[in-house]
Amino acid sequence: MSLNDAPDHIKLAVDLIALLEENQIPDDTAIKALQIVLRDFQQKQTTAESDHASTAD
Repeated sequence: MSLNDAPDHIKLAVDLIALLEENQIPDDTAIKALQIVLRDFQQKQTTAESDHASTAD
């Protein structure tokens, strides 16, 4: 499978890895930053799901 045929989340992951490596971001810094980003997006998703559920009633 080529990257062009990969799902969007795989393409994004590859792009993020390349960005971090090209900028020589230390692994521990990248991991800490990605954990913050993950928590932020999970919170946004939870809030959106909660808002959707409350408007569906």
